[in-house]
Amino acid sequence: MSNKKQSFVDQAMVGRAIRDSFVKLAPRQQIQNPVMFLVYLSAILTSILFVLSLCGISDGLTGSGFILAIAVILWLTSLFSNFAEAIAEGRGKAQADALRASKRDVIAHKLSDPSDHSSVQDISGASLNKGDIFIVSAGEQIPADGEVIEGAASVDESAITGESAPVIREAGGDRSAVTGGTTVLSDFLVIRVTQEAGHSFLDQMIAMVEGANRKKTPNEIALQILLVALSIIFVLVTASLYAYSLFSANQLGMANPTSIVSLVALLICLAPTTIGALLSAIGIAGMSRLNQANVLAMSGRAIEAAGDVDVLLLDKTGTITLGNRQAVAFLPVDGCTEQELADAAQLSSLPDETPEGRSIVVLAKERFGIRERNLADSHAVFIPFTAQTRMSGVDCDAGEIRKGAADAVKTYIEAAGGTYGSNCAALVNRVAREGGTPLVVAKDHRVLGVIYLKDIIKDGVKEKFADLRAMGIRTIMITGDNPVTAAAIAAEAGVDDFLSEATPEAKLSMIRKFQAEGHLVAMTGDGTNDAPALAQADVAVAMNSGTQAAKEAGNMVDLDSSPTKLIEIVRIGKQLLMTRGSLTTFSIANDIAKYFAIIPALFMGLYPGLGVLNIMHLTSPSSAILSALIYNALIIVALIPLALRGVKYREVPAGKLLRHNLLVYGLGGIIVPFVAIKIIDLIVTPLLGLI
Repeated sequence: MSNKKQSFVDQAMVGRAIRDSFVKLAPRQQIQNPVMFLVYLSAILTSILFVLSLCGISDGLTGSGFILAIAVILWLTSLFSNFAEAIAEGRGKAQADALRASKRDVIAHKLSDPSDHSSVQDISGASLNKGDIFIVSAGEQIPADGEVIEGAASVDESAITGESAPVIREAGGDRSAVTGGTTVLSDFLVIRVTQEAGHSFLDQMIAMVEGANRKKTPNEIALQILLVALSIIFVLVTASLYAYSLFSANQLGMANPTSIVSLVALLICLAPTTIGALLSAIGIAGMSRLNQANVLAMSGRAIEAAGDVDVLLLDKTGTITLGNRQAVAFLPVDGCTEQELADAAQLSSLPDETPEGRSIVVLAKERFGIRERNLADSHAVFIPFTAQTRMSGVDCDAGEIRKGAADAVKTYIEAAGGTYGSNCAALVNRVAREGGTPLVVAKDHRVLGVIYLKDIIKDGVKEKFADLRAMGIRTIMITGDNPVTAAAIAAEAGVDDFLSEATPEAKLSMIRKFQAEGHLVAMTGDGTNDAPALAQADVAVAMNSGTQAAKEAGNMVDLDSSPTKLIEIVRIGKQLLMTRGSLTTFSIANDIAKYFAIIPALFMGLYPGLGVLNIMHLTSPSSAILSALIYNALIIVALIPLALRGVKYREVPAGKLLRHNLLVYGLGGIIVPFVAIKIIDLIVTPLLGLI
């Protein structure tokens, strides 16, 4: 799936949206949006009244041309609402088309005996069932979702994530999950199918981004109930006004000056049509923005919950830190020089391909220019690191060098009759207290000093946490480190709290504790041991590179497998809520101007004193009604880009955000329609003579 954002002015998308706007005029589609269904029924009613007026059946208060104009505007209002929803859906459909293009049936090499790679039966990938085992070689596409049970290989997942860099998938651990539709680039994998046919991860993605399974969120449902209630109230108000107008006219001994067409126009202007027309588009666009960030949400509820999150649980490694410890200092002891320590440390680390080992080599080069070592002449024999010895090193002409965990090196030295020394022990304790990892270096059973390995905090992370704190969101670092190390890293990163020596039970207990106190909790994870906590969290982001258990437990999947994506998800969730709140404020506020336009126009005939409310000095009752209705339709189109893009994200507390919305969208919602309706009135007035 491409990570490029769809352009709002994409001609193909707009063309499809225009076609869908007419398709959505079907009653079954319209009734799904009760507010716009009211507009739809009003358009049908005025169309019938126009036809009757052509047949000479009318109330004599409005001409056929005026009724036709009202009917056309109402139909356009319905179409504009459909267009807003269709253009939002168009983004999802474009993404779904790209995903569908990457999905093709491939031949699966099913193994009847997993231990015998020659027991291959070639079948259609679509016929694979859950539990089946198949083998995939370099250059072949993986036919189904599964878990690697044998082998390790480089896999191209660009068709799914949009990222060109291949990833390693291997048996065991947290990198064993593979997705159908991806391609093996090297070696081979033996895979067990984990999903039934037709329910693959790619199938779920296509369904989700198309919006076929998009369910309205609780807040969206609550807002729609409010809009429906307001619409019902305004229907009753409009009917009461007609009865009141008829009663007043009889009392004054005159004909009723209020036409049904004008009351229909009043009803549509009273109803909250602006937010009613854009509500669905806002929800779809919110999910689309998440998809464009390469995150698949299993429900709209999860996105909305992200906007209300007030506690974030983040893994230390890869989220807060760069993910790999780096050497930052050489600390010599007992008369050894720093350069002598660096020389021995680099020599023992030359074959070490771990990030820590490479950083030791680089630091020695940077500090003392140690490079271009000729190892062939020194008869070097490298000793690899093992879980049993917890050391690595080299035996060469320069001596026997070892580096490793402090207790392991101490045991090694003392077993050979050497002395570990209190100075080294003090350095080890100091490094640990500062949140670092000490590696002790010894040469010929004599301690040279300590290499200071440190978790490097990512640039800008501390500032991000400060922004989140300003929004009232508490950040908690989760790590397997001991409490001393965890405390030092937490202080440097600027998180509010930390959970050290974290176990699955401890994570789950912490989440439940916060939820019991009324908090909404977000968490990210990728391993099977994260699954219980992910299942409990309100917003649970599983890494696509993680295990199947983690992905099934989460309600979102990050296709890029970037732990820092959790912060972006919170922003998108908050932006969704901010957009909905802002446009709701604008919609309610801009109805005020429509009241001032239509109420005087309708009832000045009965009560001339109402003319004082015509503060816009609209030309005539007919121009006032048409201007208000035209504005009512056009404002929907004008706000579509904002509904799709979302309002600008602001990292501010809720109270300050409310004040900002009232100032910008509340006050703006009052001023803009007054100006717009007056301008439309000046344009419409000359045209009224033609109808």
